[in-house]
Amino acid sequence: MNIAIIDAEIIGKKKHRFPNLACMKLSAYHKLKQHSVTLKTDWGNLGSFDKVYIAKVFTSTAVPESVLALQNVIYGGSGFFYDNAPRLPNEVEHAIPDHDLYKEWVAQCISQGAKATEFKYYTDYSIGMATRGCFRRCGFCINRNSKSSNVHSPISEFHDPSRKKICLLDDNFFACKDWRKILSELQSTGKRFQFKQGLDIRLMDEEKCKVLSQCKYDGDYFFAFDNFEDAMLIERNINLLRQYSSRRATVYTFCAYDRSGVYDTSFWVNDIIGIFKRLAILAKYNCKPYLMRFEKYKDSPFGKLYSDMATWCNFFPCFNKMSFMEFCEKKGGGAIKSAEDFLVRSPELRRYFYTKHITKT
Repeated sequence: MNIAIIDAEIIGKKKHRFPNLACMKLSAYHKLKQHSVTLKTDWGNLGSFDKVYIAKVFTSTAVPESVLALQNVIYGGSGFFYDNAPRLPNEVEHAIPDHDLYKEWVAQCISQGAKATEFKYYTDYSIGMATRGCFRRCGFCINRNSKSSNVHSPISEFHDPSRKKICLLDDNFFACKDWRKILSELQSTGKRFQFKQGLDIRLMDEEKCKVLSQCKYDGDYFFAFDNFEDAMLIERNINLLRQYSSRRATVYTFCAYDRSGVYDTSFWVNDIIGIFKRLAILAKYNCKPYLMRFEKYKDSPFGKLYSDMATWCNFFPCFNKMSFMEFCEKKGGGAIKSAEDFLVRSPELRRYFYTKHITKT
């Protein structure tokens, strides 16, 4: 069979940060059956293939409707179906990923001027999931239908010994009762590893902090701080982690999601107040925040303010060296006006808007 695989996120792009794990598994499965596999990077000539698989992670990634209507096209992933995305067949799900699927595309991007370091997840890492699922059932999450975290595959299922490092995409690793055994498996590879999707800081205790600090971890720890109501617990556990490791934590700071579904002015005001209070806590503990906006922020009367906050916060040299108001003054284009207008409404944020979060680098 002649098989085409399309990672919709890379169509028309000279770089994309991360490969699609489902695409790599599909490629491995069909190559094992001696089928011809092509990574297609455009929408042309799809009729010449026996099967065309299309995957995407993000709902905003565009795929032509005319392509999806083709008889030989099969498509899937959270970008199409969000929390109702169908699972891969078991024999595909547990195929050892084809880490070379993107090799030619990466080489082409680099030949066109992209930096090789921008493709490290394509070239340096074995990628997979040791566990799947989460018990939190957050309404905004693609795992909201899940009830627990369970072992999904052994590390050997996706570990490529020729690659320098390991990247795990687990949903909520420490919610799995077998976390100790899995960390031992990871350590036995001798490779540095990371949990790209983040770890649940709310589940950290002394044992987890100690064991994690003894691992050959790669880069920052990634956590999330979704609700200001969790501030006391999160502060306590960051403090606990600091007793065992000085490694920086990058913390996803979720915002613009109203759990009541009302999205009135009161919600938007309180959400922005909560953002700045969370950022102050993270700076206090030398954490690197990353503001993640639920798509509803576009409908907010403070949409521009959300965009300016994200630009300031997510470019760490800005967050680390200048106050939000200093950033707005430098940015111009109405940024200072939207910030000042909000302070008229919520003057208690003045000290947060004018605070410099100078942390260790």
